[in-house]
Amino acid sequence: MSGTDRFATNPDWASTGGWDALAGGDANDELFGDVVERVALEDLSESAFEAVLVGEPYDGAVIGRQGAREGPPAIRRSLARTKSHHFDGGPLDGVADLGDVRSLVETLEDDTGERVSAVQTELHETTRLVHERDALPVFLGGDNSLTYPNVAPLLESGTVGVINLDAHLDVRAVDGEPTSGTPYRQLLEDGLEGYACVGTRHFETSTAYHDYCCERGGEVVTSEEVGDDVVAAADRALEAVGDVDALYVSVDCDVLDASAAPGVSAPTPGGLRTRELFRLLRLLASDDRIVGFEVVECAPPLDREGLTADAAARAIAHFLAGYTEGRR
Repeated sequence: MSGTDRFATNPDWASTGGWDALAGGDANDELFGDVVERVALEDLSESAFEAVLVGEPYDGAVIGRQGAREGPPAIRRSLARTKSHHFDGGPLDGVADLGDVRSLVETLEDDTGERVSAVQTELHETTRLVHERDALPVFLGGDNSLTYPNVAPLLESGTVGVINLDAHLDVRAVDGEPTSGTPYRQLLEDGLEGYACVGTRHFETSTAYHDYCCERGGEVVTSEEVGDDVVAAADRALEAVGDVDALYVSVDCDVLDASAAPGVSAPTPGGLRTRELFRLLRLLASDDRIVGFEVVECAPPLDREGLTADAAARAIAHFLAGYTEGRR
């Protein structure tokens, strides 16, 4: 299968008309819908794009409530209507969109009930091709099980660390098939060098999984500690991943408080405020080892007035602002 054949337009996204149709109004209001361009994978290396969006519509591995399969088009719709200007970094541009992973779109349409392990294996080859390009991959989930194939290709060349912004550690043991709760156990067992989970909540993770994380050298920074000092929390996370060659950042939308992100599989109180999340992301994105970013577990059918999709879209905008500013 060629690179181009691996991507498709999400049916729900196509029905809205895409980036251009969702931008409009005041000519002085430059929106992401005005600057994001759809590209083919083969053309990506020959362009000046700094980042590329990849949709992953899948929630077949969710522990809890489903709905994240509808995340990519909802995040795109919100991002398309978001202004591109950041007060410190200026306007953002140079963002491309590959579309959605075709195999996941087909699974979405056919509802074949394919095994999670098979989905991960198929996706691994696609994400490997994306990582080989120069543009920063920004994956739009989809459930958290996709983190494993999003990161795994990076383990093939150099040391890798992940900073996971999440209410949960997601280091459950694989019992039969992987789930949305197993990706970091899978990655650690495959050779992930550094792991930090930021925004975790008390009474959301069992002792056994906390012990496992600590035994593997992982760092846990609670939501309370983020609330006390966002900069210190970011520093702790970066210190925990040490001197790895490559750094990947993941946002599970349930890291936010349930009032800010009701549209997730497991909304709970005590989470981060959106303002804390956005600042964290800008700080982390400025690290010169960043090689990938994702937003997962945004479930529009469970959302209220688009709060979660809007938070997810702006998380991407803030990460790109930090990423761009850190390289100027």
